[in-house]
Amino acid sequence: MNVKCLIVDDEELALDVLEAYIKRIDYLHLVGRCKSAMEALTVLNSQSVDLLFLDIQMPGLTGIQFLRSLSNPPAVIFTTAYSEYALQGFELEALDYLIKPISFERFINSVNRYFKNKKQAPQITQQPATVSDQQPFIFVKSEKRMVKVFLHHILYVESIRNYVHIYLNDGSEIVTLNTISNIEEKLPEMNFLRIHRSFIVAINKINSYSSSNIEVNKQLLPIGRNYKNNVISLLDQNTIE
Repeated sequence: MNVKCLIVDDEELALDVLEAYIKRIDYLHLVGRCKSAMEALTVLNSQSVDLLFLDIQMPGLTGIQFLRSLSNPPAVIFTTAYSEYALQGFELEALDYLIKPISFERFINSVNRYFKNKKQAPQITQQPATVSDQQPFIFVKSEKRMVKVFLHHILYVESIRNYVHIYLNDGSEIVTLNTISNIEEKLPEMNFLRIHRSFIVAINKINSYSSSNIEVNKQLLPIGRNYKNNVISLLDQNTIE
């Protein structure tokens, strides 16, 4: 049995995570990874695909619009950072709706729904795995070495002159000769928020916020004037007054 999978997501990190998960399951075979709906359409028109991992928020055509445009779509598992699209996803008969960041255990449960739906035999169980297998990370150069940094360990990032300081939840920090914009490109936007020309924060590590600053791990970080509208608008979506 060989289930042909296609990943569609405009974020490189999300593509990398799902590809790594697919490669860990013998019954799954990755036929392609696409950054837009139009790229995915080219793949679907050129070869058969059994299972589609489809992001929702993409530039141009959204995942929901793309799925609606297909006359004979493969089985679909939506992957997104936004839970408010779940109802639309299930209305389109998607097998599942995965909220990022996606754990390997949750991924397995979702794939098993595919096999149950097809009434095929394999039921996948999670193999013992290290944290590095399950959690996304980046490498940054620090003190002449490439250091692995797990994204869920990051509290916030600060730019100081020509260096970037990455503060971790164990109290340590990693210093790299780099620009904060380069680091920002490596971080998934659904998990990290640029609040100032010198600061990026992990959204789930925010303790409190006001119109002028954000508190992360008892540190007050300023919200830059040019970032204020976007920051407050995003954070207010999850605010109950």
